[in-house]
Amino acid sequence: MNLPLNITPEAALASPVVELRQYTLKPGQRETLIALFDRQFVESQEASGMTVIGQFRDLDRPDMFVWLRGFDSMDARKDALTAFYGGPIWAAHRDAANATMIDSDDVLLLKPAWAGAGLDLSGAERAGSSFGEKPLRNKRLAGIVVIRIHHLRPGAEAGFIGRFEAEAAPVLTASGAPLLAAFVTEHAENSFPRLPVRASENVFVSVMSFENVDAHARHEAVLSASSGWQAFWQAVRQDLRRPTETLRLAPTSRSLLGYPVDVAGGKGLATGEVHTVG
Repeated sequence: MNLPLNITPEAALASPVVELRQYTLKPGQRETLIALFDRQFVESQEASGMTVIGQFRDLDRPDMFVWLRGFDSMDARKDALTAFYGGPIWAAHRDAANATMIDSDDVLLLKPAWAGAGLDLSGAERAGSSFGEKPLRNKRLAGIVVIRIHHLRPGAEAGFIGRFEAEAAPVLTASGAPLLAAFVTEHAENSFPRLPVRASENVFVSVMSFENVDAHARHEAVLSASSGWQAFWQAVRQDLRRPTETLRLAPTSRSLLGYPVDVAGGKGLATGEVHTVG
């Protein structure tokens, strides 16, 4: 079991720049990509200067692979991606990876929504790598991660963030499922244009984890009965330009982010064309 190469136990707050990547795969190819990714693309990316935060099977879309990676800054992102995509591991395995994909351009570039809203990975460990401990082939970690993507109208970001931090986050914590992270769109220019991002999006993204699907369903029932939660959504409804997306995600055996990230201890936030990478 090991922390990522660029995270120390003393400073394990995950990156101020995060990519949320959703890949549409060819039918039946998800397990092929997961096996390749977990074997070849975890340590190799982290050696290039990024953090592979988590990789997941989408429970509701059998041909979707979702993952998160983080960077220390936009400049660090440019350097890390240049090193990885210009390096020998990607050159050796890119054709096999790209062969599983229909689309890899659904990418949101994010930053923490407020100070301290990033992911705290200090309690997280990753299962063994191909360079040491043998990985558990294609095994799912216990629990699920739930990511919600709220699509905001132009100009609504600041108000939505303020209300969510002050009103929604305490309700989530009181419900027994504290918020693990909250992100908003990073509007800085894409520092690695070779990989497209959804630059026109304006989103607020929340991250939570649950022991299992049933626990998540019970949590949703609790929120539905919460007057505070309903009041929050009534107040911010006009800020949303389309329905919220909910991603229910099962971590792969080598995902750093899963359940718990010390949830048991109460840790949460303080309150088209097919594109291949050449």
